[in-house]
Amino acid sequence: MSDPLMCDDPQAERRWSYGRLLANESDWAAAVEMYEQCLERAPGFAPAWCDLGHAREKLGDKARAGECYAKALALDPDDRLGAGARMARLRGVAAPDLAAAYVARLFDDYSDRFDRHIREDLHYSGPELIGEVLSGLGRRYALALDLGCGTGLAGPVVRSFADRLEGVDLSPKMIAQAERRSLYDALFVGEAAAFLQGAESGRYDCVVAADVLVYLGDLGPLFAAAAGAMARGAPFVFTVENFWNGEGFELAETLRFRHSQSYVEDEAKANGFAVLDIKTRSTRIERGSPVPSLLVALERG
Repeated sequence: MSDPLMCDDPQAERRWSYGRLLANESDWAAAVEMYEQCLERAPGFAPAWCDLGHAREKLGDKARAGECYAKALALDPDDRLGAGARMARLRGVAAPDLAAAYVARLFDDYSDRFDRHIREDLHYSGPELIGEVLSGLGRRYALALDLGCGTGLAGPVVRSFADRLEGVDLSPKMIAQAERRSLYDALFVGEAAAFLQGAESGRYDCVVAADVLVYLGDLGPLFAAAAGAMARGAPFVFTVENFWNGEGFELAETLRFRHSQSYVEDEAKANGFAVLDIKTRSTRIERGSPVPSLLVALERG
C-alpha cells in the first residue's frame, strides 16, 4: 500500500505545489482550484485534501472544509497531518492534544532549519526566559530533564544549573540535532507524558519545557506524570501561549494550544504542584507582533 503522504503523479504534485504558492499569497479561491485539479488525478493524496480543507475554511465553507479533513484522516489514520485537530476546531470542540504522529512529523521535517528559523525569523527567547527563572531560584540540580528538548536550544542554559542533564523529544531528527551539542548525558525519543510515567519515582530534581506544552491541550495527564517523576521541592519551569481572553484552553489556527492562567494554576494544584510564579511574557514574534505567553514556575509539593 502506498504512503498517502506521497504523490506518485508528477502533474498532480505540480498542481498541489501551485496551490500552496497561491495559498501563501492568500489567494484562496485559486488555491482551491489547483488543489481540486490535483485531487482529480491523485485522490489518495492526503496532504492535498488537508490543504483543500484549509483553503475552504479560509473561504468560510466550513462544511466542505470538514469533509476534506475527514478524507485526509481516513487516508492517514495516524493523523500525521493534524486533520483530526483541524476538524475539532471547525466543530468548536477543544481537542485534548495533537496526534503524536503529527508532532513527530512536523519536527522531523523542520529539524534542519529549526534553529535558524526560530531564532532569526521568530526571535524565539524561550530558553533565556527559562534561564531567568532558574537563576532567580538560585539552586543547583543533580539531574535535570529538558522535556521536549528539540535540537537542544535550552541545553546550554539548563546545563549551567545541573550536574547531569537528560532530554526527551518525539522527533528522532530533532534528537539527532541535540546529540551534536554534546550537552546531554542522555537523550531519548518519546512522548513527554509517557516518558515521565515510565521514569523512576522522584528521579528528577528539575524539569523544564520551553515551547512544548503548546502542543498539548489538557495538561492534567502531563502534570500528573511529572509529579510522579519529580522529587519533592523540584521546580517545573515552562512556557505556554496565553489564552488571555478565555478560560481553559483552545487550539489556535496555528495548531498550537493556548492556556489561560487560571487553568494552568488549577491543573497544577490538582496534581500536587505549588505555583511559585507566573509572569506574562512573550517567547516569539509572529507576523510582526509578540505572541502573548506565560512563563510558569511550579514546585513539586
